Amino acid sequence: MSKQIAIYPGTFDPITNGHLSIVKRALKVFDKLIIAILINPNKVSLFSREERIAMIREALEGQPNVEVESFDGMLVDYAVKKKARVILRGLRALSDFEYEFQMALMNRKLNRDVQSIFLMTDYKWFYISSTIIKEAASLGGDISGLVPHNVSRKLKEKYGYPKNA
Repeated sequence: MSKQIAIYPGTFDPITNGHLSIVKRALKVFDKLIIAILINPNKVSLFSREERIAMIREALEGQPNVEVESFDGMLVDYAVKKKARVILRGLRALSDFEYEFQMALMNRKLNRDVQSIFLMTDYKWFYISSTIIKEAASLGGDISGLVPHNVSRKLKEKYGYPKNA
Protein backbone atom coordinates (compact mmCIF):
# COMPACT_ATOMS: atom_id res chain seq x y z
CA MET A 1 0.00 0.00 0.00
CA SER A 2 1.43 3.38 -0.97
CA LYS A 3 1.83 6.20 1.49
CA GLN A 4 -0.70 9.00 1.39
CA ILE A 5 1.39 12.14 0.89
CA ALA A 6 -0.03 15.65 1.06
CA ILE A 7 1.59 18.95 0.15
CA TYR A 8 0.80 21.90 2.44
CA PRO A 9 1.94 24.93 0.41
CA GLY A 10 2.25 28.52 1.53
CA THR A 11 4.63 31.35 2.19
CA PHE A 12 4.65 30.73 5.96
CA ASP A 13 6.14 34.17 6.60
CA PRO A 14 6.07 33.30 9.47
CA ILE A 15 4.38 30.06 10.48
CA THR A 16 1.65 30.58 13.08
CA ASN A 17 -0.09 28.36 15.60
CA GLY A 18 -2.99 28.25 13.14
CA HIS A 19 -0.68 26.65 10.57
CA LEU A 20 0.64 24.22 13.18
CA SER A 21 -2.91 23.23 14.09
CA ILE A 22 -3.57 22.33 10.44
CA VAL A 23 -0.30 20.34 10.33
CA LYS A 24 -1.12 18.33 13.46
CA ARG A 25 -4.61 17.53 12.24
CA ALA A 26 -3.36 16.63 8.75
CA LEU A 27 -0.92 14.12 10.24
CA LYS A 28 -3.95 12.20 11.55
CA VAL A 29 -5.17 11.83 7.95
CA PHE A 30 -1.99 11.54 5.87
CA ASP A 31 1.08 9.34 6.27
CA LYS A 32 3.42 12.15 5.26
CA LEU A 33 3.08 15.91 4.99
CA ILE A 34 5.39 18.11 2.96
CA ILE A 35 5.32 21.73 4.01
CA ALA A 36 6.25 23.47 0.79
CA ILE A 37 7.33 27.09 1.04
CA LEU A 38 6.35 28.87 -2.13
CA ILE A 39 9.05 31.13 -3.47
CA ASN A 40 7.18 33.99 -5.08
CA PRO A 41 9.48 36.60 -6.67
CA ASN A 42 6.58 39.09 -6.70
CA LYS A 43 6.14 38.94 -2.93
CA VAL A 44 8.52 40.55 -0.45
CA SER A 45 8.99 38.34 2.60
CA LEU A 46 10.14 39.38 6.05
CA PHE A 47 12.06 36.15 6.52
CA SER A 48 14.35 34.51 3.98
CA ARG A 49 13.58 31.07 2.59
CA GLU A 50 16.28 29.57 4.83
CA GLU A 51 14.94 31.34 7.94
CA ARG A 52 11.41 30.11 7.28
CA ILE A 53 12.58 26.53 6.72
CA ALA A 54 14.63 26.62 9.93
CA MET A 55 11.77 28.11 11.99
CA ILE A 56 9.27 25.53 10.74
CA ARG A 57 11.66 22.63 11.33
CA GLU A 58 12.34 23.85 14.87
CA ALA A 59 8.63 24.33 15.58
CA LEU A 60 7.90 20.80 14.34
CA GLU A 61 10.90 19.11 15.89
CA GLY A 62 10.10 15.48 16.67
CA GLN A 63 7.58 15.08 13.84
CA PRO A 64 9.17 12.40 11.62
CA ASN A 65 6.35 12.43 9.06
CA VAL A 66 6.93 16.06 8.07
CA GLU A 67 9.34 17.43 5.48
CA VAL A 68 9.97 21.12 4.98
CA GLU A 69 11.33 22.48 1.74
CA SER A 70 10.83 25.25 -0.77
CA PHE A 71 9.74 25.24 -4.37
CA ASP A 72 9.03 27.55 -7.25
CA GLY A 73 6.97 26.95 -10.33
CA MET A 74 3.67 25.16 -10.65
CA LEU A 75 2.30 23.57 -7.49
CA VAL A 76 0.71 20.62 -9.32
CA ASP A 77 4.04 19.84 -11.02
CA TYR A 78 5.76 19.95 -7.63
CA ALA A 79 3.10 17.62 -6.18
CA VAL A 80 3.67 15.10 -8.99
CA LYS A 81 7.44 15.30 -8.49
CA LYS A 82 6.96 14.54 -4.77
CA LYS A 83 4.47 11.71 -5.52
CA ALA A 84 1.72 13.56 -3.66
CA ARG A 85 -1.85 13.32 -4.85
CA VAL A 86 -3.23 15.87 -2.40
CA ILE A 87 -2.78 19.61 -1.93
CA LEU A 88 -3.82 20.59 1.58
CA ARG A 89 -5.08 24.07 2.30
CA GLY A 90 -6.33 25.66 5.50
CA LEU A 91 -9.42 27.87 5.53
CA ARG A 92 -10.33 30.58 8.01
CA ALA A 93 -13.07 32.68 6.52
CA LEU A 94 -15.32 33.01 3.52
CA SER A 95 -12.77 35.31 1.87
CA ASP A 96 -10.20 32.49 2.08
CA PHE A 97 -12.67 30.12 0.46
CA GLU A 98 -13.20 32.25 -2.65
CA TYR A 99 -9.47 32.46 -3.41
CA GLU A 100 -8.78 28.83 -2.49
CA PHE A 101 -11.74 27.62 -4.56
CA GLN A 102 -10.36 29.41 -7.63
CA MET A 103 -6.90 27.96 -7.05
CA ALA A 104 -8.29 24.44 -6.53
CA LEU A 105 -10.24 24.65 -9.79
CA MET A 106 -7.18 25.87 -11.68
CA ASN A 107 -5.01 23.13 -10.20
CA ARG A 108 -7.67 20.58 -11.13
CA LYS A 109 -7.68 21.90 -14.69
CA LEU A 110 -3.89 21.57 -14.83
CA ASN A 111 -3.79 18.06 -13.35
CA ARG A 112 -6.90 16.04 -12.57
CA ASP A 113 -4.90 13.48 -10.57
CA VAL A 114 -3.99 15.98 -7.84
CA GLN A 115 -6.84 16.75 -5.45
CA SER A 116 -7.30 19.76 -3.20
CA ILE A 117 -8.47 19.11 0.34
CA PHE A 118 -9.40 21.85 2.77
CA LEU A 119 -9.23 21.84 6.56
CA MET A 120 -10.97 24.52 8.57
CA THR A 121 -8.76 26.17 11.13
CA ASP A 122 -9.56 25.72 14.81
CA TYR A 123 -11.86 28.47 16.05
CA LYS A 124 -9.18 29.94 18.33
CA TRP A 125 -6.95 30.69 15.31
CA PHE A 126 -9.74 31.99 13.09
CA TYR A 127 -8.62 35.63 13.32
CA ILE A 128 -4.87 35.30 12.90
CA SER A 129 -2.74 35.42 9.79
CA SER A 130 0.97 35.83 9.19
CA THR A 131 0.31 39.39 8.02
CA ILE A 132 -1.56 40.36 11.19
CA ILE A 133 1.11 38.70 13.35
CA LYS A 134 3.88 40.65 11.60
CA GLU A 135 1.98 43.91 11.96
CA ALA A 136 1.38 43.40 15.68
CA ALA A 137 4.99 42.32 16.26
CA SER A 138 6.34 45.32 14.35
CA LEU A 139 4.48 47.60 16.76
CA GLY A 140 5.70 45.74 19.84
CA GLY A 141 2.45 43.83 20.41
CA ASP A 142 2.35 40.68 22.49
CA ILE A 143 2.11 37.79 20.03
CA SER A 144 2.91 35.06 22.54
CA GLY A 145 0.54 32.14 22.20
CA LEU A 146 -0.15 32.99 18.55
CA VAL A 147 3.10 31.69 17.10
CA PRO A 148 5.62 29.10 18.28
CA HIS A 149 8.13 30.43 20.83
CA ASN A 150 11.02 30.28 18.35
CA VAL A 151 9.04 32.37 15.85
CA SER A 152 8.15 34.95 18.48
CA ARG A 153 11.85 35.23 19.33
CA LYS A 154 12.80 35.67 15.64
CA LEU A 155 10.12 38.34 15.14
CA LYS A 156 11.45 40.30 18.12
CA GLU A 157 14.96 40.06 16.67
CA LYS A 158 13.77 41.23 13.23
CA TYR A 159 11.98 44.21 14.68
CA GLY A 160 14.78 45.11 17.10
CA TYR A 161 13.10 44.35 20.42
CA PRO A 162 15.15 43.13 23.37
CA LYS A 163 15.43 39.33 23.71
CA ASN A 164 13.68 39.34 27.09
CA ALA A 165 10.81 41.57 25.94
